[in-house]
Amino acid sequence: MSAEQPFTTIIEMYQDVTSRFASESRPFLLHKVDGEYRGITFSEYRRLVERFAGGIASIGISRGDRVGIIAENRPEWVVADMAIVGLGAIDVPVYPTLTPKQLEFIFNDAGVRAVIVSTQFQLNKVLKIRSDIPSLKHVILMTDRGNEDTSVLGVSRLYELGDAYGQQHPGFFQASSAKVAPEDLFTIIYTSGTTGNPKGVMLTHRNMVSNILASASVIPFGPKDTFLSFLPLCHSFERMAGYYTAMSLGATVAYAESIDTVRDNLLEVHPTIVTTVPRLFERIHSRIIKQVDASPPARQRIFHWAVQVGKDFARARRRGKVPTGLRFKHALAAKLAYSKLQERTGGRIRFFVSGGAALPRELGEFFEAVGIIILEGYGLTETSPVLTANRLDDYRFGTVGKAIPGVELKIAEDGEILAKGPNIMRGYYNNPKATEEVIDKDGWFHTGDIGMFDSEGHLMITDRKKHLFVSSGGKNIAPQPIENLFLRSKYIDQFVLVGDGRMFCTALVVPEFEILKEFASSRAITFSSEAELATNIDVRKLFHDEIDRMQKDLPHFERVRKFELLATALTVESGEITPTMKVRRRIVEQKYSGLIEKMYEGTG
Repeated sequence: MSAEQPFTTIIEMYQDVTSRFASESRPFLLHKVDGEYRGITFSEYRRLVERFAGGIASIGISRGDRVGIIAENRPEWVVADMAIVGLGAIDVPVYPTLTPKQLEFIFNDAGVRAVIVSTQFQLNKVLKIRSDIPSLKHVILMTDRGNEDTSVLGVSRLYELGDAYGQQHPGFFQASSAKVAPEDLFTIIYTSGTTGNPKGVMLTHRNMVSNILASASVIPFGPKDTFLSFLPLCHSFERMAGYYTAMSLGATVAYAESIDTVRDNLLEVHPTIVTTVPRLFERIHSRIIKQVDASPPARQRIFHWAVQVGKDFARARRRGKVPTGLRFKHALAAKLAYSKLQERTGGRIRFFVSGGAALPRELGEFFEAVGIIILEGYGLTETSPVLTANRLDDYRFGTVGKAIPGVELKIAEDGEILAKGPNIMRGYYNNPKATEEVIDKDGWFHTGDIGMFDSEGHLMITDRKKHLFVSSGGKNIAPQPIENLFLRSKYIDQFVLVGDGRMFCTALVVPEFEILKEFASSRAITFSSEAELATNIDVRKLFHDEIDRMQKDLPHFERVRKFELLATALTVESGEITPTMKVRRRIVEQKYSGLIEKMYEGTG
């Protein structure tokens, strides 16, 4: 739609976009089938949506019903989503990594009438708990493979029902879509949470649409862009940025096979934009440094020279004047180093959009130096989600940018970031008490994050309010910046600071075992397992020296006095981290309570 007549609901956006691009043969969606990427055009997508909508309408799904979605990123996810939304129903998307017990809580809390699942594996989880969810009447499988349960509706049969329903009720989808209003609830997203049971965030069409339009006004997307999508679509960031916003502007969205195949999929899809989290950059940077360290000394010198030139060039460009000599050096560095690094991302990247967690300043500056721009933003599920964003013409590493249009921000007396705007959720489903705790009587949403503004109005996040430690000596400690510092080490994969209510800080450390094994080989250290390697005396000395080196500039009360090496990584599946790679501190500290107490033995 034109700027004079913007869409007001998600379904209006869908109808406008699929009409404008109906005649185009280029794909809206790309996905892997039998080892090759295949496309679905806007017109094909529209047909699938309306057939799917007819199918679920035929089994009784209607306005106001809640429908669960358990699926990895795939075209069927966005087909199901838009079909549900167009009927005026409410979807409840959940992470495919959740356990049956977690699903049971969410689906009972939401009162889902139907659940749509992607695979037999996901289906088995639902069948295990089906009898414990009284509201659940229908289970739909996105594929027909392997389904032997006659009570489960396969996708082919669903489309057959949809075709018949469409013939019997011509124009049903347009009629139901016309009844959808901006203030209608369209989704309930259950926060992954780092503590306790998840809460259902209620978002209206107005909430999400305001965020789509505001984000698109400050970050330049367009129909020529190709997005690579791999963050879970059930997460509000990927859903808003990598799905709805991309669709609203007529861009192409390609789905990675999994988070583990992103490196390969970048080379296959050649995206121009990727929405992601800092962990991706940490891993890419780690691989680059590893390869550089293994290269001949001359190549190492060229690489480090090129990176420094890139940093000097970026600083000079911000000042508005780049000396001729520096331009020449930068052009040479681009040929010798930058182009090779850019090729690893597919060679067409215009920029990355990073969210979900803080991006260490050093990472942002490194990638900027080699010609890869990362635009960091900030928000929460409760804010649809974006509150702030760095712009291509105004970005500052170490900050999350300025407020997007329509959003008001202020810092409370205790340092907490408060937000107000059309993107703030209606509240938590079935939980008015929790809603009152985060939205005050003046309409300000309390983010739970601590922050401050720089001199130019860019927001800087210090830490989560509830994550602030108070040592037994009364010192306030923000763990996240300290953890980010140690994650810069090539030897460290994951790092969890411990110290709330304690005399001093300790840490649980997961080594980067690939690099650690190379260290072991160079020292002729023999081991039969990673667990054995983690206990080796020379390895422990390596980490002791590395931690001491990296924390030399920290205040005494923020320094790590003791640490334990973990042989097993913290994972989403184990519940130790969220799908956006945030540590669930309570769970981690409970699981490793024995190791933690050992580090504090004898301290009184």
